[in-house]
Amino acid sequence: MQAQGKDQGSAIGNVVKLLGAAAVTGVLVAAVALPAVGGAGITVNATTDELRLLPEELKEPPLPEKTTLLDADGKQFAQFYFEEGNRESVKLDQVADIMKTAIVAIEDYRFYEHGAIDLEGTFRAAVKNVSGGGVIQGGSSITQQYVKLVLVNSAETKEEQDAAQAPTLSRKLNELRYALAVEEKYTKSEILERYLNISYFGAGAYGIQAAAKRFFDKPASKLNLWEAATLAGAVQNPSMTDPSRGKAFRDRLLQRRNVVLARMAELGKITPQEAEEAKKKKLGWKDIPAPGGCEESDFPYFCLYVRNELLINEDFGKTRKQRERTLHRGGLVIKTTLDRQAQKASEKAIREYVKTSDKPVASQAMVVPGTGAIKAMAASRKFGTNKKKNEISYNLVGDVAHGGGGGFQAGSTFKPFTLLAALDQGMKLNDGFATGSSYNAPSYGAFRDCKGNAVGDPKHPVFNSSEGGGGFKTLTTGTLGSVNTFFMRLEQEVGLCETVKMAKDLGIKRADGKPLREVETFTLGVNEMDPVTVSAAYATIAARGTYCTPIAITEITDRTGKSTSYKPKCKQVLDEEVADAAAHIMSGVFTKGTMTEVGGIGRPAAGKTGTTDAYTAAWFAGFTPDLASAVSLGDPRGAFKHDLTGVTIGGRYYDYVYGATISGRIWKYSMLDALKGVEATPFTPVNMDRFGGCSGGRCAPKPPPQPDRGDNDGDRGDRGPFSPGEDGDDPNGGTFWPGNDGDRATTGSVPIVTQ
Repeated sequence: MQAQGKDQGSAIGNVVKLLGAAAVTGVLVAAVALPAVGGAGITVNATTDELRLLPEELKEPPLPEKTTLLDADGKQFAQFYFEEGNRESVKLDQVADIMKTAIVAIEDYRFYEHGAIDLEGTFRAAVKNVSGGGVIQGGSSITQQYVKLVLVNSAETKEEQDAAQAPTLSRKLNELRYALAVEEKYTKSEILERYLNISYFGAGAYGIQAAAKRFFDKPASKLNLWEAATLAGAVQNPSMTDPSRGKAFRDRLLQRRNVVLARMAELGKITPQEAEEAKKKKLGWKDIPAPGGCEESDFPYFCLYVRNELLINEDFGKTRKQRERTLHRGGLVIKTTLDRQAQKASEKAIREYVKTSDKPVASQAMVVPGTGAIKAMAASRKFGTNKKKNEISYNLVGDVAHGGGGGFQAGSTFKPFTLLAALDQGMKLNDGFATGSSYNAPSYGAFRDCKGNAVGDPKHPVFNSSEGGGGFKTLTTGTLGSVNTFFMRLEQEVGLCETVKMAKDLGIKRADGKPLREVETFTLGVNEMDPVTVSAAYATIAARGTYCTPIAITEITDRTGKSTSYKPKCKQVLDEEVADAAAHIMSGVFTKGTMTEVGGIGRPAAGKTGTTDAYTAAWFAGFTPDLASAVSLGDPRGAFKHDLTGVTIGGRYYDYVYGATISGRIWKYSMLDALKGVEATPFTPVNMDRFGGCSGGRCAPKPPPQPDRGDNDGDRGDRGPFSPGEDGDDPNGGTFWPGNDGDRATTGSVPIVTQ
C-alpha cells in the first residue's frame, strides 16, 4: 500500500504537468467557488508560482485526548478533557469493517484508487456546482479532509482556525501540497485510521471510538450496519445532525443515515434488501454522557485541584501557555497522592454532621507532614451546577488558584502562629501576663505591619466571650483556653510583623489570592483561608518545623509513555524544638482545652479550635506526627450575612456553633478512620531545659498567703489552694477550665480561671 501511495502521488504530479496550471486552476475554482452568477464568488488571482503543486510536509501535532487521574494505589478515579479531548484514538483494526466501508462509500468512494486529489471526483463536483449555481457537491478526498482537520486542530487562535477553513484558492492549493506529502508518507489504511480518529461526529465526540461510545454505548469494533451508516453520515455536518441538540437534529441525522445506506447499496457494498432493512431501524441514539468532567468523578474536589495545579505549577511547563497546551492536548496519565481510606473517612465523618442540603458547608483536607502529600479533599455539598440540588460549582477545599472560592475567616486557628513566634523568641511554657476581659492597643504604634505602618487601633476593643473575664494566662493556658485578650497582648509583645512572617513561613496565604491583611487582629484569624493551606501549615508543626508545599501529583506519564516523577518540595522553616514545644502545648486541647468534651483520638495528637467573631465560621485544625487535617464550616452565601447562630445543620439545631461543635467532631472521627492500621508515632518530647518553667518578669504572681488551717491531713503542706504547675500545662496547679473567646466544646456556661 505504501508503494501505491507514492505511485499515485507521482501520478498526480504527472497529471498536473499534462493538464497545465490553467486546467488545474479551472478545476479548483469550479470545485470551490461559490455561486458564479448573481452572487459574490471567490476572486482568483493566482500566478503560476502559486500553483506549484509539490509535496509539502504537514506538521501533525498529537490529537487532543482525555487525561486520566489515578489514586496513590494506581486506581483510576477521574478523567477530564478540554474541548476536543473527548477522544480515544484506536488502531484501524479496532474499527468494524462495516464502519470503514460506510465512511469511504459516502465520503470518498474512490479513496483506494486515486492519489491526493481525485480528479474525476473534482470534475464531477465542479460540473454539479456550476450547473447548480452553488456548492452542491464537494470534491475533497479523505486525504484532503484529513489535512484540513489537522490544520484546524493545530490552530491556536480563532484567526488561525478561520484561515484553515477559508474558501480561498490559496488555502486549497496549500491543502493539496500537504495532501501530496501525506499520500507519500502513509499507506491508505494509515490515512483512513488517522481520519477516523481526528473527525468530529457531533455531541462532543471526537474520533470514531468516542463517537461509538457516545452514540451507541459500544466500542467502534462492535458497530453494526445502521450504526456505522449513522456515524458515517454525521461527519459531513456534525453541528446540524448533533442528536444531543433535539428531535429536529435527530431527524436530520436519520435522513443522513439513510442517504449513506442508499449510497452503499448503489456502490454494491451492501444489497438493496440490506439497505431497506437497515433504513427501518430506529436511530438508536443512546445519549451516553461524555466522560471526562470532574463532576463525574467520585472525588470531584481532588480532581479540580489537580486540573488547576497543572495550569499554575511551573513544574508542568515554564509558561502558562505551555501548560495550557499540555492540558489541552491531554493523553496524560497522572498518579496522585489521593488515599481512598483517608478520603472515605473524611466523607463519612462529614456526612454524619452536615447534610448535602444544608446551606452551611463543611470541607476538609488531609495532608501528610514531611511530604505535603494531600491525602483527601472532601466537602458536604455535591459538586455541580444544579442549584435545586444545592450543588456548588467551585472547589470548596482549595484556594482560588485551584478552582476554589474566597474561603472563610480562620478564627483562632491563627493563634498558634503567634505562639510559635513567642517560643521562637525565647519565651517559655509558663511565661505569661495578666489579661482583662477586653483589650485595647496602648497606641497606634503598638502594632506595625511588615512595611512599618502603624496599624494599632486604641479605639477598637477586643473582647473575650460574654461569659469571660481575665486573669493571668501563660503560653499554655492562654492557648488551651484560646483567650483572645491574651493573644492580642502576646502579639503586641512578639510583634505583628514577626507573627505574619511566621505564618507565611508555614505557607499561609489568603484563599482569594490577595495579600494577607496585616492588621492588629491578625492573630484572631481575620484572613479568609482554605483547608488545604491550613492543613499544610499545621503539618509543619507536626514535621518539627519542616514546611512542604502541598502536593497532589507524584507522576505524569505522557501519551508517548514517558514518565516524570515529582518529589516533595520541603524546607526547614522553624526550629525543631520550637515546633516540639508548640505541639506539646497544643496537645492539651483534647484534655484541658476547648476540645475537652469531644476528646482525643487515642494517639498523640494536637490541634486548635477556631471560632470567628460573630460566629461566621467554625474551624478545627490538628495533627499527629503522621497526618494533619483542617475542617472549616461556613455559609458560602456570605458568612457575615448567614452566620452560625440559630441554625439547623445535619438535622440538629444549634444556638451557636463553635470550633469544636461540628468541625472538631468531623476532625476526630475522620482522623480515627483515616489512621486505622497506621502505627501511632509519638511527638518528640519538649526540651524542658529550654522551655520549661517561666522567665523573670513573666512568671505568675505568687498567690496571697492563706490562713493556717492546721494542715491536719498532711496533704497540702504549706501550699496554698493554687500552686504553679511544673509541666507547663497549668500554672495554677488546679483544674483547668477552657478560656473565654467562645472556642469551647459546649454551649453551656464555662467557668473562667481568675486570679
